[in-house]
Amino acid sequence: MIKKLALAAALIGIIWYSLNDAKPNNSAYLAQLNKFRRDKNLSFRQSEESPLPAAQKAAFDSLKYYPGDPTFVPHADIARNATPDTTLLQMSDNKAEKYLNWGVVKFSINNSPQQLRLYLKANGRDSTLFIPFTDLTNGHETYGGGRYLDAPLPLLNESEITLDFNRAYNPYCAYNNEYSCPVPPAENRLTVAIPAGEKSFHE
Repeated sequence: MIKKLALAAALIGIIWYSLNDAKPNNSAYLAQLNKFRRDKNLSFRQSEESPLPAAQKAAFDSLKYYPGDPTFVPHADIARNATPDTTLLQMSDNKAEKYLNWGVVKFSINNSPQQLRLYLKANGRDSTLFIPFTDLTNGHETYGGGRYLDAPLPLLNESEITLDFNRAYNPYCAYNNEYSCPVPPAENRLTVAIPAGEKSFHE
């Protein structure tokens, strides 16, 4: 009886460890996320490609972020378009840019099924998928025009990707009106709040 209890406890321990090890909730993930954020802050302060005007760069300290939360790093199922068509994404200056309608990704947030369209720059120069989206935090805690997410292009035999909303970021036009940015399309309006990633830059 004792041996059976010990074996059961060991099995439970292995399962618990496996489940927790599969989620990005360990200190290594958070350390990597914090480094990513520190590097971005440094870039905003010092880089010539920073969207901040010179006067703002001199006083800039840090972007505003939600705390890292593994809840908002869902595994997602992808459905590729075999022959992606070219679509126009509206820009904030009422112009449009060409993107490839690459596919759709389906996932759940707090047991609520969601989906987003995936895009790729039509010029073929990008190696990451572009995911513009809105959620229920927009206009309150996050930029009213929505935010963006990038994801690595999956291999041909891969049917899943991981979406890391802790790395959701604001478009450059959230920092400087001189920029023109893609507007998230109606199809990418999430019906849940995503309190993860970058918050509003201005109060």
